Amino acid sequence: MSKDEQKQYQKNIKLYQPKSHIFKNGVKAFVVGGLICTLGHGISQIYMTYLPITQEEAMSPTLATLILLAALATGFGVYDKLGQFAGAGSLVPVTGFSNAMTSAALEHKSEGLVFGIGANMFKLTGAVIAFGVLSAYLVSLTRLLVEMLINS
Repeated sequence: MSKDEQKQYQKNIKLYQPKSHIFKNGVKAFVVGGLICTLGHGISQIYMTYLPITQEEAMSPTLATLILLAALATGFGVYDKLGQFAGAGSLVPVTGFSNAMTSAALEHKSEGLVFGIGANMFKLTGAVIAFGVLSAYLVSLTRLLVEMLINS
């Protein structure tokens, strides 16, 4: 295919491609992601108000609550609709990760608890966990080496 034919093909194909609404999609992602984070902050404030704990201590139950809410929303099909509307805004780390694990588990529940849910739940998220652990190790090792060089 010559260069002119490639240009003509690109021009023709653009007529059939859907128009991208980058600004509109960005605003939706920003708003929904912000609302999820605001929900997390509100949950944290509730825990600190009704339990005698500090902000640092409220982080764990807040994360557990967000994970539970995202898993329930995934199970009831609400999170998928949110993801279709908000795009990347629904991928706020904790809730997006919970959604990924829950949806994979639900897809394979007919195969049983061990070989269905247990084996397939971590197909997508297993790589994220492995990368996170490896990255944390490398950053920690780098920090240790830098501190050793500075202190010696």
